Amino acid sequence: MKYTQATLNKIEQVLEEAGYIVRMERGTFQSGYCILEQKKVVVLNKFLQLEGKINTMMDLVPQLQVNPEELSPEAKKTYFDIIERHRLAASDDATTDSNQA
Repeated sequence: MKYTQATLNKIEQVLEEAGYIVRMERGTFQSGYCILEQKKVVVLNKFLQLEGKINTMMDLVPQLQVNPEELSPEAKKTYFDIIERHRLAASDDATTDSNQA
């Protein structure tokens, strides 16, 4: 994925269609985000650079409860792209870990 505002908007659209509220706020959270599960609110650190916001949201999406059937075709495509990238990254990490052992 490219690190553009359009990419960030697409990821935000996935979350919004899944019922999450995405807010950019300043905070003392170390990870760059905070999830308020009961209220389905995702708070990103507004001081992150665009690349950091995109990477943080791409790490975050697989952790959230998202029903792909409720998403528009465009959001569904973005969602599955993120899930596939997450799966490939996890697979690469497992391969690297086994090679180092």
